[in-house]
Amino acid sequence: MSGNHADRERGGAAGAVLEIACDESGSDGENLTGGNTDVFAHAGVSLSVASAAATVGEIRDRIRSPAEEYKANHLLREKHRAVLDWLLAPEGPIHGQARVHLMEKSFFVVDRAVGLLLGDPAEAIALFRGGRPAFGEDGWRAFLEAANRLLRVRHDGDPVDAFYGTVDALRRAHPRTDAAGILERLAATRPRAVSYRDGLLSGPPLIPPLNPLLPAIVRTAALWNGDGRPLRLVHDRQNMLTPDRIAWIEGTARRAGIGLAGVRLVVARDDARVQVADFLAGIARKIASDELNGRGDPALTALLRPYVDPDSVWGDARSGALLAAPAAG
Repeated sequence: MSGNHADRERGGAAGAVLEIACDESGSDGENLTGGNTDVFAHAGVSLSVASAAATVGEIRDRIRSPAEEYKANHLLREKHRAVLDWLLAPEGPIHGQARVHLMEKSFFVVDRAVGLLLGDPAEAIALFRGGRPAFGEDGWRAFLEAANRLLRVRHDGDPVDAFYGTVDALRRAHPRTDAAGILERLAATRPRAVSYRDGLLSGPPLIPPLNPLLPAIVRTAALWNGDGRPLRLVHDRQNMLTPDRIAWIEGTARRAGIGLAGVRLVVARDDARVQVADFLAGIARKIASDELNGRGDPALTALLRPYVDPDSVWGDARSGALLAAPAAG
């Protein structure tokens, strides 16, 4: 389908609300350093219901699996590589009508921890890029896990003592490095960490600091609102998306000047558009993870690149292969 045809099909009259169907892949709740995935992906597609249904139908015809519900893993199997290439190709059914926001989970943890304690995003990037080479794989892993425990709403033991014990041990074992210098500044922030943990005693916050889904939804809305046209997000049902949190998403978007008309929840299997978003999110998460871990497929990375949000959340320079071009659309 050509871009102009698609715009007419889904757009209608000028000023009509644009519906973007969304889904995610890689959600492990607040366990961002010890979960099953190292990348979180949130995808949105602007296909019409008819076009999405035709795309899902074509994928079924090409793969011919007896599975009742298709997922990204079906397309990621090597024997179905031709189907995956077709889906992502410039002449394929979703090109120019789909985008995906990616988050490198370990950097998200560092960014949130340093943001809470130091309030300096530049320090988060410097620590993330310098921490592993300065502290070694085991030391860096210990820091990430301690930071994750500190910020988690639910925790065991004393996460404040554990975090600052890890900070002290690393900065003493690896002095005279830029990363150790940042840990020196973190070591002086214990009162902020105590205040944060004490604040949780009154109940869990509406927006858990380590859950990537909520800010990703706001970012997806911003991606599709570039022309100022109002939009509505149609999202797969999630336990995280309570009425209060949906109200937070809508209010945050409005304060940022994003014309979000609302968020509507659906069951993914009942909306082909959400199924296509699920495909893209799962595919993008796997390709991004492979790229970050040095096992990327250059051809797949190149096919994915036009879909990737250039403001995806990365701290590692290795993401350049994914973010070298602007998002499609």
